Amino acid sequence: MTRDPSLAVLNYLKAHDLLLTTAESCTAGRMVAMLAEHEGAGEVLESGYVVYSPGAKQRLLGVDPGTIERFGLTSEAVAWEMARGALRDSPANVAIATTGVAGPAPASGVLPGTLCFAWAFAGETDAVFTATQRFFGERADVLHNAALHGLTRLVHYHERWLRSERA
Repeated sequence: MTRDPSLAVLNYLKAHDLLLTTAESCTAGRMVAMLAEHEGAGEVLESGYVVYSPGAKQRLLGVDPGTIERFGLTSEAVAWEMARGALRDSPANVAIATTGVAGPAPASGVLPGTLCFAWAFAGETDAVFTATQRFFGERADVLHNAALHGLTRLVHYHERWLRSERA
């Protein structure tokens, strides 16, 4: 197996016939950029949304303003809607979404380095998995590590979804 985690994810996507779309707020396209560094990314990468503002999340991904109001921008509920929205008008069968606060200061009471993720899978039965993770370090480190986390956890959640599909 390769030492480059993003290349390992790219190879995993290829091996499992997965076509990826992303909906990135806080990570601002870093997941797509990490994959695009490698030859063959076009075989598994369908699209990437960078949706920093609440308006972009609503307009491009269909995030409900009520969800943002009720749970806040940095929430698993918003990440869930972002991932589902990215899959809606796409031939992709997997989506990763990120939303959070990179720092260095807190925002709306959310600690710096806090990111919410969603991994959505489309198939006979659709599934969305969400998680919140806090990263530490300088802003650039937070963003890099969060993007890498979003990509590498895709394998875990895909395998979990496959087990539930077979059950």
